[in-house]
Amino acid sequence: MTTLGDEAKSAMGRYRWLVCALLFFATTINYIDRQILSLIKPILDGELKWTNEEFGNVNSAFQGAYAASLLIFGALIDRWGTKIGYAVSIVAWSVAAISHSLVGSITGFMRARVALGLGEGGNFPSAVKAVAIWFPKKERAFATSIFNSGANVGAIVAPAVVPWIATTWGWRAAFVAAGLAGFLWLLLWLPFYNLPEKIKGMTAGELEHIRSDPADMGSSAKVRWLALLGHRQTWSFIVGKFLTDPVWWFFLIWLPDYFNKTRNLNIKKSWVHLVAIYSIVTVLSILGGWLTGYLNRIGWTVTRARKTGMFLAAVCVLPIFYATQAGDWLAVVLIGLAGAAHQAWSANLYTTVSDMFPKKAVASVIGIGGMAGSIGGMMFPKISGHLLDRFTASGNVTAGYAILFGICGSAYLLAFVIHHLLAPKFVPFDLDA
Repeated sequence: MTTLGDEAKSAMGRYRWLVCALLFFATTINYIDRQILSLIKPILDGELKWTNEEFGNVNSAFQGAYAASLLIFGALIDRWGTKIGYAVSIVAWSVAAISHSLVGSITGFMRARVALGLGEGGNFPSAVKAVAIWFPKKERAFATSIFNSGANVGAIVAPAVVPWIATTWGWRAAFVAAGLAGFLWLLLWLPFYNLPEKIKGMTAGELEHIRSDPADMGSSAKVRWLALLGHRQTWSFIVGKFLTDPVWWFFLIWLPDYFNKTRNLNIKKSWVHLVAIYSIVTVLSILGGWLTGYLNRIGWTVTRARKTGMFLAAVCVLPIFYATQAGDWLAVVLIGLAGAAHQAWSANLYTTVSDMFPKKAVASVIGIGGMAGSIGGMMFPKISGHLLDRFTASGNVTAGYAILFGICGSAYLLAFVIHHLLAPKFVPFDLDA
């Protein structure tokens, strides 16, 4: 017998979850592109003879370009719309990914990484704005955690596939394959994505569900960066990204090297550990995004639900302090827990922007905060590379990694406290007041 609830769900439709799936696959491709260089580092070590600091500098060049790109794409996406902005971004980064196959020097890789960073800045402003457009607030953290889990899936797929491609067809083929994947995604994005009211198959029930939140506050005037910087809510996101994004970049850039240098596990052996880490991250991070939505549905305010989820995530990073003292598989669990906590934190942090800002400003705020996170991500690889070179020279690289894991473990509680002081409540406000 069909219940009234079943009829309502059927009438509501599920097109918004198709949109979420497109965002997920784009983010997956995005993170595969980013991972390739770290995964083929052992091969390139022999060809380029670079130091840890030089490798860190190449990654910092990517971060610097990515920071500028986030700021630019954030504004352009608020002006052009998500459909065009995302398409331009993925074309740019796919071409840049393929361009890696044409270089063979440290300078060449630095230029290719800059091009990749300039292209990839459209991913998160586009995806977070799309979620704000397509999902009501009670579903946004969960939807964000789903598309954001593409970062984890990309980090699972990359170590499982990239070394095999690199050893079978050469390392250049890995970059070409990643670039082609971006163009395949574009063939789905252009016909299937649009504003909800422009989708022919959209049901009235689903459109009503998407529009169930109160209307945005403020005029329809274009948003200016300097005006956004005058609000403490903007700074809450900026600080949160600056302090915690570098931790995720540290995992992506240095984990293959960590297992190789401290545990004598080269990529042919450590890929299993890396896949296990990001599998843990994928499952637990989605749970973290679901939790805040569940708490909101049972009557908790958005503020209480989000802050509870963010605080729990901050606490779950702390055990990484012991990663260098643990055995191989316990280290995998500790790093996986920290990575999952970061992604749960990140999903909720992204969602606080759409909780507080009108939709017209979401991509711009994401771009500004993302730029701050990338600046932190640009600084941390340089610091990490310099520190690891020093400890490698003294014959104790494990101690260098212990210091870096300690920094990672401390970042989230500090970020939570500052974020709370700047944004005690996640409520909409009038941007023009």
